[in-house]
Amino acid sequence: MRSLNSATSRWWVSGRVLGGAGVLAFSMSLPATRVAVEDLNPWFVAFARAVGAGLLGSGYLGLTGSPRPTRDQWRRLAAVALGVVFGFPLLTSLALTSQTAAHAAVVIAVLPASTAVFAVLRGRERPPPLFWAAALAGLVAVLAFLVASGAVSGGVGPADVALLGAVGLCGLGYAEGGRLARELGGARTICWALVGSLPLTVPATVVVMIIDPPRAAPVSWLGFAYVTVVSMFLGFFAWYAGLARGGVARTGQLQLAQPVLTLAWSALLLREHVSPAALAVSALVLACVALTQYTRSGDARRNVNGAIGAQRQRERQCQRVGDFSNARKQ
Repeated sequence: MRSLNSATSRWWVSGRVLGGAGVLAFSMSLPATRVAVEDLNPWFVAFARAVGAGLLGSGYLGLTGSPRPTRDQWRRLAAVALGVVFGFPLLTSLALTSQTAAHAAVVIAVLPASTAVFAVLRGRERPPPLFWAAALAGLVAVLAFLVASGAVSGGVGPADVALLGAVGLCGLGYAEGGRLARELGGARTICWALVGSLPLTVPATVVVMIIDPPRAAPVSWLGFAYVTVVSMFLGFFAWYAGLARGGVARTGQLQLAQPVLTLAWSALLLREHVSPAALAVSALVLACVALTQYTRSGDARRNVNGAIGAQRQRERQCQRVGDFSNARKQ
C-alpha cells in the first residue's frame, strides 16, 4: 500500500509539472496566431499548421514504432481532432483577424471550466451543485465582458462567437485526449490525431494556397512556426501526459494561469492595451475555476491509480512488440 501511495504521489507531481509546461507553451498561442494572421490567410494558418505538425507526428510515430490505435481509439481520436486539430485553431485564427490577443485571452479564460465540464460528462462523474454554479458563474462573467466590450457595435460580435465555440470544442478535445492518453501516452495521442487528420488538412491547405498564395513578413512566419511546432505538437506532449497522470479535471485547472500569461505576452510582445476590465474579469474567472477545483469529487486518487495501471500495461505492450521484432530479426 505504501508503495502504491508513493507511486501515486510521484505521478501526481509529475502530472502537475507536465501540465504546467503545457500551459506555458499554450500561453503564447494566441499572440503567435495574432502575429501570423496579420499577413497570412487565417484558413491557411489553421490547416497548414496541422499539416506541419502532422508530418512531425508521422515521423515521431515511425521512429518510436508505435502500434496503431484500435477502432474504438480511432473513434475517440476523432473527437480529439475535432477539438484541437480543427475547431480551436480555425476558430481562433478567424477571430484574431479582427480581435486582439488580449481580448481573446479573457474569453479563453473559461476554458478550464469547459475542460472540467467535459471531463465530468465523459467520465460520468457526479460533482456537487456548487461545481456547476461556479462553472456557470465563470461563463456569465465572460459573456458580460463581451457584451460590455461590444457595446459600440451593439453586442457580441462574430469574433466573440468564434472564440466561445473554440472554447467549447477545445474543452472536448482536452478532456477526451487526456483520457485517451492513459492508454496511448500523451505524445502518441496528439500524433495519431494529427496523422489521422492529414487526409483532410492536406487538401484543405492546398486549396487555400491556390486561392490565396501565402506571402508574409518573417515575423508572421515566425508566429506560424510557433503555433505549428509548439502549440500544435510539442506542447501537447506535456499537456496530455499531465492530464493522464494528474486527472483531466484537476490538472486542467492549471489552465487558470494561461489567460494571465497570455495577457502578459500580449502587452510585452504585441504592445496591446490590457484594460482594467479585462484584468478584473480574468481574476473573477480564475476564482470561479478555482472553486470548481475545490468542489471536485474525491476521485483524483482513482484516476491517478488508473493512469499508473494503464502506463504499466502500455509498457508491457511495447516490450512485447520489441521482443517480437527482435525475434523476427534473429
